[in-house]
Amino acid sequence: MKRVIAITLLCCAPLSSALADNHGNQARVDRSKAVVQEFFGKLKGELEAAMKEGGPIKAIEVCNRVAPGIAHELSSKHDMNVARTSLKTRNPDNAPDAWETAVLKKFEERKAAGESPDTLAFAEVVDSGGKKEFRFMKAIIMPPADKMPCLKCHGTDIDPAVAAKLDALYPKDMARGYKAGDVRGAFTLRQPM
Repeated sequence: MKRVIAITLLCCAPLSSALADNHGNQARVDRSKAVVQEFFGKLKGELEAAMKEGGPIKAIEVCNRVAPGIAHELSSKHDMNVARTSLKTRNPDNAPDAWETAVLKKFEERKAAGESPDTLAFAEVVDSGGKKEFRFMKAIIMPPADKMPCLKCHGTDIDPAVAAKLDALYPKDMARGYKAGDVRGAFTLRQPM
């Protein structure tokens, strides 16, 4: 069972200066945001190249094989666990733990209350098995179809060939039915303190 040690909600405002100064958490938040940007940039580049090469079916292969490799590479490079998760997973290996589930539900509530999806992030220091751990999540928002083609694999109108490929690779896929602006999931980072 995890016991909360300190809670800090990120709504485009930095952590309180006392918490940041006393525990170095503002630096952790900034570093976490940079790692998320790095992950997103690498994954986006790979997906764009795959879409040009072979359309959505090729892009599915990137999510299946390349995205976990990017997460592993960044985890090693930054000495933290870097991953993606969702309330509606495609890959069951990415299922959220209890903490991530609670944060994802809060993201949904914050978005429903009118908060800009771009600001949906959360950081917290928790006790995990007697050790302090810094955790950070940043929401992944479904982009409009004209910005990125994510809805071709995660939307409501999926081509039958794409659906067949998804079914073959992800027999327990729940990551469909999204619309632009929906919370698709989140980047999730864990770092021992």
